[in-house]
Amino acid sequence: MNCLRPFTIAVLVLGLFGSHVIAQDRSLEKNKSDENPVQKYDVAAYVWPSYHPDDRARMFWPDGIGEWETVMKSKAKFPGHQHPRVPIWGYTNEADPYVMEMQIDAAADHGVNVFIFDWYWYDRLPFLEGCLNEGYLKARNNDRVKFYVMWANHDAKLMWDRRNADDVSTKKNKSIVWKGGIDREEFEIVVNRWIDQYFHHPSYYKIDGKPVVMIYDLANLVAGLGGIEETVDAMKWFRSTAKDAGFPDIELQATLRKGGGHQLTGVDGGKLGNQDQLIEDFGFDSLTHYQFVHMTNVDREYKEIIPDVVRIWNEVDRTSNANYHPHVSIGWDNSPRKINEIGPVIKDNTPARFKQALERAKEFVDQHPDQTPLITINSWNEWTETSYLQPCRTYGYGYLEAVRSVFLDSEIHNKKTRSTNSVD
Repeated sequence: MNCLRPFTIAVLVLGLFGSHVIAQDRSLEKNKSDENPVQKYDVAAYVWPSYHPDDRARMFWPDGIGEWETVMKSKAKFPGHQHPRVPIWGYTNEADPYVMEMQIDAAADHGVNVFIFDWYWYDRLPFLEGCLNEGYLKARNNDRVKFYVMWANHDAKLMWDRRNADDVSTKKNKSIVWKGGIDREEFEIVVNRWIDQYFHHPSYYKIDGKPVVMIYDLANLVAGLGGIEETVDAMKWFRSTAKDAGFPDIELQATLRKGGGHQLTGVDGGKLGNQDQLIEDFGFDSLTHYQFVHMTNVDREYKEIIPDVVRIWNEVDRTSNANYHPHVSIGWDNSPRKINEIGPVIKDNTPARFKQALERAKEFVDQHPDQTPLITINSWNEWTETSYLQPCRTYGYGYLEAVRSVFLDSEIHNKKTRSTNSVD
């Protein structure tokens, strides 16, 4: 019995067009998915799992439909500001397997073959797990898109609550609802949960048989575990526990801030250390970024950002012993989360500009043939940060089509060319 389906129906009534579009898209994507072209690249999109009912989330989004509440209330704040953004699929419940099946087909048919689920644990309890546990894991076609978890271990602040966000971002309100750092006892609970619920799933993304786990906030990791030495010991325990569970090891992945030599600040405000050194101390195997806003000044045109981002890719690749996987963001504008304030905004982030960034990421991967051909994208559905692949009324399927053009259509073309050239 699917108790979440009423949410989908109720919310789609608000969107009116949603149910028709989902049914239509599902049919179209199903027909296209029969091709299942072989894909050379692992194109991984972050999933922000906030668009479903979650009792603990009502303190931020009291209407009970997750952050769709914020998306619906978004307004343009200056001339040319393209808000609100309206999803073509409607305001759907991602924890409904039927909805997730449609999303999986759309992703796979456009070249997105990995989902990275933002995964949360606060105050000894999971948070926003419904998208992954009830939606993706119960979707009948989840073999089409693999998945792994990024432990989003940042503090949970009132920033998610639009009613308080302006005061939080201007430092008038520094309230922390839940701390992201956890001690060793709780860390072991979390790791065993990952192993039991996810690692053994046939669609869990692995590199050389090793389940990939990304950690978002190194400073909070250290603060929770009690220090650098304690964190080193915890990571060793994590690897040993994964081996005891039958895996050759884990692929421990870090989310970077700035370039590799960036000095990290601890949660107490003191200097934590050089990011490269900490990554080596903790034994991280690979690196990527989560968002352009963590890499460079984003309050400018997209075309001006791309060269800086490519420079940072190469800098990290040069200075770190761990493999770097290039990251591409679609945009940045988190003004929907605020009533009045306007922060930095990436301008002119059209699908065509996004495609140019993807082409640079593909070039980077091609220049590193000994590494796993993984590219991370922000994101599948960060609607309130204006960085999403899902189709909208502003750009249609433009962002997804950019991914398909770079990572699927070009491969199909190259395959046909090789086949033609091999004919006697």
